[in-house]
Amino acid sequence: MLIATLIMGLFALTLLVIGYQKGGGRNIEGLTFAYSTLINILPLLIFAFIIAGMAQTLIPRETIAEWLGAKSGLTGIFIGAFVGSMVPGGPFVSLPIAAVMFKSGAGLGTMVAFITGWSMGGIGRLMMEVGILGWRFTTIRIICSFIFAPLAGVIAQALFGGLWADGAQGFSADWRIF
Repeated sequence: MLIATLIMGLFALTLLVIGYQKGGGRNIEGLTFAYSTLINILPLLIFAFIIAGMAQTLIPRETIAEWLGAKSGLTGIFIGAFVGSMVPGGPFVSLPIAAVMFKSGAGLGTMVAFITGWSMGGIGRLMMEVGILGWRFTTIRIICSFIFAPLAGVIAQALFGGLWADGAQGFSADWRIF
C-alpha cells in the first residue's frame, strides 16, 4: 500500500508542477477542484469505512466464511454478485466493504463476483439509464451483468482459488487493505 501511495503522490506532485509551469493559475484551479471533490466525497468515505469496520466487528468470520467463503461454491458466488450489484456509490464505498469481506474469509471467486457485480450491475444508476438509453437496452445490460458477474467469479475461483483458499489471509503484507 505504501508503494501505491508513493506512486500516486509522485504523480499528483508532477501534475501540480506541470500546472504551475503552464501558468494561468491552473495549479490553483486544480487544487480548488480537488478540495471541492474531497469535501463532497469525505462523508461517503467515512460512512463506507464505518460500515466496513462494523461489518468486520458484527458479522462473525465463521458466518462470512460459511456464506461467502471458497467452500460456499456457486451459492457464495451468486450472493457476492447480487450484493455487489446492489451496493450504491463509487469505489470508495464498495472497495472498503469488499476488503473487509475478503479479509474476513470471503472466497476469491465470491469477491471477484462482488466487484464485477458492483461495476456491471449498477442498480443505483438504473433510472438514469432507463431515461437515457431506454428499458430495452437497460434490461439487456442487466441480464448480461447477472450472467457475467457470477461467471467471472467462477473463472477466478477455478483458475486462482487455490492460491487464496483462505481469503485475504493468504495475501502477503503488501496486499492487505486493513
